[in-house]
Amino acid sequence: MRSDLELSPGRRWAKRLLIATTVSTGAVIAAGGVATLAADEFDAEAAVTALGSQTNLLWVVIGAMLVIFMQAGFALVETGFCRAKHAAHVVSTNFAIFGLGFIGFFFIGFPLAFGGFSYSAFGMDQPVGDALLGSGNWVFLWKGGWALSGDGMTPAVLGFFLYMVAFMDTVATIPTGSMAERWKWNSFVVWGFFAGAVYYPLFAAWTWGGGWLAKTWDTMSLGAGYVDFAGSGVVHAVGGVAALAGAIVLGPRIGKFGADGKPRALPGHHIPMAMLGTFILLFGWFGFNAASTFAATDVQFATVATNTAIAGAFGAIAGMFWITKRTGKPDPGMMANGMLAGLVAITAPCAFVAPWAAAVIGVIAAVLAIETVFFVERKLKIDDPVGAIAVHGVNGSFGVIAVGIFSNGSYGAGWNGSPSEGIEGIIKGDWGQLGAQLLGLVVIWTVIFGISFAFFKIQNSLTKGGIRSKEEDEIMGLDIPEMGVSAYPEFNLR
Repeated sequence: MRSDLELSPGRRWAKRLLIATTVSTGAVIAAGGVATLAADEFDAEAAVTALGSQTNLLWVVIGAMLVIFMQAGFALVETGFCRAKHAAHVVSTNFAIFGLGFIGFFFIGFPLAFGGFSYSAFGMDQPVGDALLGSGNWVFLWKGGWALSGDGMTPAVLGFFLYMVAFMDTVATIPTGSMAERWKWNSFVVWGFFAGAVYYPLFAAWTWGGGWLAKTWDTMSLGAGYVDFAGSGVVHAVGGVAALAGAIVLGPRIGKFGADGKPRALPGHHIPMAMLGTFILLFGWFGFNAASTFAATDVQFATVATNTAIAGAFGAIAGMFWITKRTGKPDPGMMANGMLAGLVAITAPCAFVAPWAAAVIGVIAAVLAIETVFFVERKLKIDDPVGAIAVHGVNGSFGVIAVGIFSNGSYGAGWNGSPSEGIEGIIKGDWGQLGAQLLGLVVIWTVIFGISFAFFKIQNSLTKGGIRSKEEDEIMGLDIPEMGVSAYPEFNLR
């Protein structure tokens, strides 16, 4: 996370412009309204600071709404890539996960992750709590603001909670794709609460919350500490390793692998639905990435938004060409996953890289996604109906690494409270940042993966009949047995 000491050139320019405009008109815009004062009583800088803070808070809330709308995209992508007989079940997991994770994050997760966080650009001048486990540069969990209660619940804190709960929702959603068509509903519900209350907050506390991984610039002399602008690692890779763990514990869908071990195609029932969902995700991603400046007065959001679009576009077309090379056909599903892979991979470095690097990242991400899908199915014999492991797990990890490779030093002064004048990767001769990123990935693929795998294994052992749906229900389709309704009651489904 950025330091409160950082003030970008764009924000300084905007501040000067607002001061000049305010002085020339003699208007004071304050929290309580507009008042006209004598020139000698008018504090222009205070007025501009208040206006900037209010505008930035609006920017954060708008970003939160865009990210929340991404849930519609996830629902359409996953449902379209799955078979019609499970459609009501799959879309319902994508609907319910928002509320389940939200409640867990509301009561427990938010304080654990962000009890020690503050950022004055949008008015969150003081943290709502302090360290729960650890101290100084070695904090592992935070406390304060349980159930959004207490004297510190300002509008700025509530706006920040809304933004972060939307990110949590993405983490919780990702496994619903890899575990689709065979995940028992009641078991899914337990995961939703766990993801919001415990699973997402852990790594978020260590990084964005200001915990020990954010401070490795001081404790281990690693760049500016772990840097992840909008969540390739904190969100996507964390969700991706849970998707892998859940798919392993559940096992493949009935009929996915033949007697010879070769994977069989189980085609999704609605490719247009999935591709429409991909476009909705692209739209929401501008809130995911650009609003992570936390300040509309920080004009770097334009760089972030453009890099996001570049990576998504290059990923889609690279995916089209690569799957055509591999199979002879421009598979629409792989085009969609190519775009999503590019978006996931650019999420961490989007503020720190040049446009050419965003294009390179998008191309590499698309190839990685397609090759990982083949590897996971053909070599590991793991069934992932929507490619969540490849798109989020592998390309989330690539995005984390990309920060340490392609960052050009033009942005990120004071990140994580470090003395850094800008985030620099190995293209600028700084290998320390790559070290911080790799350390973060090791933690994700060992500790975080281990926690998710242990959760699903323990839940599977303690749940009567396990966390997988009954065989006869899976064969019939989960809609009627588990949801009580069919997604398409007027059609005969094969």
